[in-house]
Amino acid sequence: MAKDMAAAEQGSFSAKDYHDPPPEPFFDPVELGKWSFYRAFIAEFIATLLFLYVGVLTVIGYKHQNANDPCGGVGLLGIAWAFGGMIFALVYCTAGISGGHINPAVTFGLFLARKLSLMRTLFYIIMQCLGAICGAGVVKGFMPSQYELQGGGANSVAHGYTKGDGLGAEIVGTFVLVYTVFSATDAKRSARDSHVPILAPLPIGFAVFLVHLATIPITGTGINPARSLGAAIIYNRSEAWNEHWIFWVGPFIGAALAALYHQVVIRAIPFKSK
Repeated sequence: MAKDMAAAEQGSFSAKDYHDPPPEPFFDPVELGKWSFYRAFIAEFIATLLFLYVGVLTVIGYKHQNANDPCGGVGLLGIAWAFGGMIFALVYCTAGISGGHINPAVTFGLFLARKLSLMRTLFYIIMQCLGAICGAGVVKGFMPSQYELQGGGANSVAHGYTKGDGLGAEIVGTFVLVYTVFSATDAKRSARDSHVPILAPLPIGFAVFLVHLATIPITGTGINPARSLGAAIIYNRSEAWNEHWIFWVGPFIGAALAALYHQVVIRAIPFKSK
């Protein structure tokens, strides 16, 4: 009897109880007539603005306090919590509207997996970058002198590390983030574990937190080209631009590797029978 029940259980779990959504078309003109299409852009813009505002403000506040008191301020742990916590909150708020990307690297990875159209991908990235620029601009507007004095929250490779070190840190850090995004939003897991969609923002935010702990001493942690671009444009000093390419190339390579790993190795989608 027990064996029969175990066999029945195994059979029920082996059956496919989920459906992979069909690949998104590269261009879908129907999207242009939907309010949800434009609402998603607004959500990405506002979310990225808020993300940069809280993140950059935390960095500048820490550097200001640390300059006066080496033991003062929130420390690197606090900065990591600020970035990770904001991603958790913002993904939770915007996941049902735009998917809660807030990061061109995440958008790029999902595009490579055919989960976004090309048109939506381009508009998302544009709105994320504009939001990041505005978010950093708001911080500078509130505290212009401290913003300039404390480096504007711009990313750069720290002294003692090479450009190769910085590029590697950005690739691996973005891989961790985008792989977590794919796993947390996987259709198969959502079907079998009803709590997965609700909890998805938590592992994504936690991944951002952990990557910040590891890479703040190396690059200040980019893993988000919009975050790096917004701070660089508003700060606009040579040190913010000298190695800026690292914060685009690294995240895009990391996102592409994560998409490839999840789709081909984990889900084996190219090998599934039609």
